[in-house]
Amino acid sequence: MILKLLSGDRPGSVLLSLILLAILVALAGAPFLFDGTRALDTAARICVFIVLVASYDLLLGYTGIVSFAHTIFFGFGAYGVALSALHLGRGFDALIVGAGAGALAAAALAAVIGLFSLRVRAIFFAMITLAVASAVAVLVSQLSALTGGEDGLTYLIPKALTAAARYGEIPTVTLPWPGADPLTLGGQRITGKIVNYYVIFSGALILILFLLRVVNSPFGRVLQAIRENDFRAEAIGYRVVSYRIAVTVLSAVVASLAGALFAIWLRYVGPDTVLSFEIMIDILLMVVIGGMGTIYGAVIGAVVLLLAQNYLKDLMETAAAGLGDIPLAADLLNPDRWLLWLGVLFVLSVYFFPAGIVGRLRRSRT
Repeated sequence: MILKLLSGDRPGSVLLSLILLAILVALAGAPFLFDGTRALDTAARICVFIVLVASYDLLLGYTGIVSFAHTIFFGFGAYGVALSALHLGRGFDALIVGAGAGALAAAALAAVIGLFSLRVRAIFFAMITLAVASAVAVLVSQLSALTGGEDGLTYLIPKALTAAARYGEIPTVTLPWPGADPLTLGGQRITGKIVNYYVIFSGALILILFLLRVVNSPFGRVLQAIRENDFRAEAIGYRVVSYRIAVTVLSAVVASLAGALFAIWLRYVGPDTVLSFEIMIDILLMVVIGGMGTIYGAVIGAVVLLLAQNYLKDLMETAAAGLGDIPLAADLLNPDRWLLWLGVLFVLSVYFFPAGIVGRLRRSRT
């Protein structure tokens, strides 16, 4: 049953399987396994970025298309939900309409980009998408009457998805623990915020399973053939341009749905949160760290980078405090230098895992 859901795409490594299972369990139980709103927010962002990175890997890893316009489609989904919530009210119908409108807009723009530029080669297409992404970001910033400009948009979502909604409490269970104090489980209050998280988690899980189905279908095999040798794929009868346009549209739609989930969670949308070039860089880093050409790589890459961005500074602060007697070590581990160490970690990951973490684990499978 599990393999059917995964479309027969086995992780290919016992260690990788255990890591993926641990990530799934951690994300599925995040509201109850981790304390604090920061941990829950990090888990929700991981769910969203797993989908966003996987949709980009569909372009880069499976088809060999380098694009810098992926944040546009992410932004379309987010702004679609925001504008719909502002003008249609805080009902669930507004969220559905907004997500659908964002997906349609993303598909239309992706088709236009594909029609005009997928006939050019590699770096030229990348430059075209970069120009389009920059133009859209500037346009969104200037259309303040519609998009809120640099200030962005704040809106209301259904009350059932907010902390104001109460759905009861999980009973407290005390379990005996040998050699230690009894273990207490439960006792958490179920609020709309937790329900909102599970909306994000469920949506992300469905989209990832859908992408796994796509990449393991005949369509996905053709994409991989195009990546390896587009001339040979054309010679045996496949219309390479048509497949590239189709995968660009599909990738854009999934990215817009990820943006819609992000907007539902944040209740705020702005250029910096969904359209900035820094997000595009993060997506590229996650793909490379996790491993291109594998949906599982998107999962690993998103988890590693987002955890590093959210907790590396805290870990360095703790380490610096513990090494206070060693001046040089404490200075090197100063929390203000966390971006430096994040860069070092990325360089090391590329050096030791040139095919990404997933590629390395699959080659050393047991």
